[in-house]
Amino acid sequence: MLAIRRPGPRFATRLAFVVAGSVSACWSPLIPFAKARLGVNDAQLGLLLLSFGVGSLIGVGVAGLFAARIGPRPLVLAGGLGLCGLLPALSVAASPVTLGAALFAFGAAMGALDVAMNAHGVEVEKAAGVPLMSGFHALFSLGGFAGAAWITLSLRSNVSALAATIVASLAGACLIAAAALGMLAARPAGQRPALFVWPSGLVAVIAILAAAMFLAEGAVYDWSALLMVDRGVASRADAGVGFILFAIAMTAGRLSGDRVVRRLAARRVLQWGGALAILGLVWVLTCPFAPLAAAGFLLVGLGAANVVPVLFSAAGRQTSMPPTLAVAAVTSTAYAGVLAGPPVLGFVAHAVGLPAAFWLLAGLLLLVPLLARTTTW
Repeated sequence: MLAIRRPGPRFATRLAFVVAGSVSACWSPLIPFAKARLGVNDAQLGLLLLSFGVGSLIGVGVAGLFAARIGPRPLVLAGGLGLCGLLPALSVAASPVTLGAALFAFGAAMGALDVAMNAHGVEVEKAAGVPLMSGFHALFSLGGFAGAAWITLSLRSNVSALAATIVASLAGACLIAAAALGMLAARPAGQRPALFVWPSGLVAVIAILAAAMFLAEGAVYDWSALLMVDRGVASRADAGVGFILFAIAMTAGRLSGDRVVRRLAARRVLQWGGALAILGLVWVLTCPFAPLAAAGFLLVGLGAANVVPVLFSAAGRQTSMPPTLAVAAVTSTAYAGVLAGPPVLGFVAHAVGLPAAFWLLAGLLLLVPLLARTTTW
């Protein structure tokens, strides 16, 4: 008989990150189609996207509690399969209520998978004795590119959104099942972490910067396709190209991130990274040529790629709070940015237009280079 070889824990973690990135990114190119299908405006779409954010936050909290009791492996399987099972529903939801419900469940599954795969990644990294987390997150970005590219190419080839999402879901379910086979089964030991700790002092500054960058990344995820359509530089079928370029740049930046930080120092990574992300947004908002406008998202991705990892490192190095509590506070605040970002951007876009909302976002990102010297080494 042919024996099935289980993947090792390191490879299993990589599979989980790929699935999380790819399946979640399949939603981004579908957003313009969902908006047109339901006939909602930007503010109403923002409320629908809030369902995803609320679901994610609840999924993060619940998964954190269960991971402390049963370990991350069951949660990786449950969250991953839930994510894959819910994706096709996003492509056919026929009313705001059904789409909102599907997005809430989709977000909860993503939040649970996010916590569980990162918790497992930490365990694998400790066992290996070498840094691995940047590589894991690079695979998340690579998966995001693959998922967005698959949906965009399928739509351009006149494949229905439902068929494209079913294929992506089946592939993701197979990979997440393989990942679960190879993951560590040991239950975590030690004191259970607090669900939330209020940041103070320097940690509060780090948390604000992390939330701003997470908000920017979420804006690209949720609104980049619509921005391209609203500016008239892409059709609905081609609007996902911007996110694909963003995902490519994020992947490249994270793969080389450790070397870049060692060479430039963390402070310069924040300064140059924040400036590059702002320049990319300005390019997207001002370039009148369709083939070149989306290239601005390459700059956004390159600039943003290593800002958040550096901020988490800064939280671990500071001395105004215990490092573990500081990292927990920064994580919670960053998720709050993800939660609030899409609906806030939607309301602003409804009032002053989506391009103007992105101009305000570029202004917010100025905090990153301006405060880089105070937060990093």
